Amino acid sequence: MNWEQLLSLKRFGDTNKRLRKEQDETRLGFEVDYDRIIFSSEFRGLQDKTQVVPLSKTDFVHTRLTHSLEVSVVGRSLGRKVGQLLLKKHPHLDSVHGYKMNDFGAIVAAAALAHDIGNPPFGHSGEKAIGAYFKDGKGEAFKSHLTGKEYQDLCDFEGNANGFKILTESRIGRSGGLRLSYATLGAFMKYPKESLPKKPTKHIIDKKYGFFQSEKHMFEEVASELGLIRRSNDHLSFNRHPLAYLVEAADDICYTIIDFEDGINLGLIEEDYALEYLIKLVKEKIITKNYNALETTEDRVSYLRALAISTLIDEAVSIFMKYEEQILAGNFETALLDLSQYKAQIKDIINLSIKNVYRSKDVINKEIAGYEILNQLLNAYGRLANNYYEDNLSSYDKLLLNFLPEQVKLTNESLYKNLLNICLYISKLSDTNAMLLHQKLKGNII
Repeated sequence: MNWEQLLSLKRFGDTNKRLRKEQDETRLGFEVDYDRIIFSSEFRGLQDKTQVVPLSKTDFVHTRLTHSLEVSVVGRSLGRKVGQLLLKKHPHLDSVHGYKMNDFGAIVAAAALAHDIGNPPFGHSGEKAIGAYFKDGKGEAFKSHLTGKEYQDLCDFEGNANGFKILTESRIGRSGGLRLSYATLGAFMKYPKESLPKKPTKHIIDKKYGFFQSEKHMFEEVASELGLIRRSNDHLSFNRHPLAYLVEAADDICYTIIDFEDGINLGLIEEDYALEYLIKLVKEKIITKNYNALETTEDRVSYLRALAISTLIDEAVSIFMKYEEQILAGNFETALLDLSQYKAQIKDIINLSIKNVYRSKDVINKEIAGYEILNQLLNAYGRLANNYYEDNLSSYDKLLLNFLPEQVKLTNESLYKNLLNICLYISKLSDTNAMLLHQKLKGNII
């Protein structure tokens, strides 16, 4: 892979090549990507979606929206630092093509901002609930009407693939979705493969999948424009855009440190015990006098959090540059921070978060409720999707159909598209709106 292709400014529908040197410096194409994401209704919907603690009413606990904003800030720093070093290593990118350090930061920031845009309500349990409906629930009845890959898309419903659909799907008046630059779409695609075969290797990109069969051709177009390296002749699978490693690192840094911070502030992790873990990560940067002057738990945690994020940003940049040639050649098979000198400290923090936060009774109880809510929604709307396809709508189906937003299109031609569109509709619901819709379907007038 080469950086000239990887930094493509092309957007869906372009007939002429966009050159970096011809860009308006007051509003660069990559910065337009960020603007389009942040003003989208799908991004705004993240303000009422679970990050770790579902339906939390406390001010300091993160939602998907605040998490995404923080990941984008970390991603911007990662991109700029890497961009500065890459331009020194490959000066022609600036002298010949006109790319600047901030371009790398803008691409990573935009992709990081959108990284959770496809996640359904109730956190990762929402993804599992949708998948369980098709794999073990009433949705299993649709299996015989779908191809293997179509069925797998639904059984392992994936927020990353759903995000790619949201960013790129055409609808009336909006061809090409948000029409982001292909560089940003490439950086967004953490898992540039289709749903089958499932985990064919231990390579990081085979951990999940990155697009539904409905977006297969759009994915191929983006991969071709960027010059991504194809990994298999048997199925669609490509090596990552290099900047996707930085998006992943930004997410890893934030959920490791900030989810841990939420656990402390919620009282799920004891302060003294938790601060000891953080101090191990930042002991070389901490200024003891400044730290000891802080009087509250929140201030002490905030101070250590800032140092920890700074430390891990520098670490990720160093690893990326060390392995840049392998990454471009498609020979880098792990996440950046898996090679960190702080891997043991990161693991300790994540394990404590899993034990005390992710598996806390409050979180588990609300995830159970989320499972039930989504299952009931899918029972009703899955039946509607099938009956519409078979042209056999009941009176109740017709009521549900009239309640759907106009952009949710059902068809008599493809059950797969109907089911996927219903999943897309449900995935866009906030936690609160999913609960309210569930109550309406139960006959409770609110």
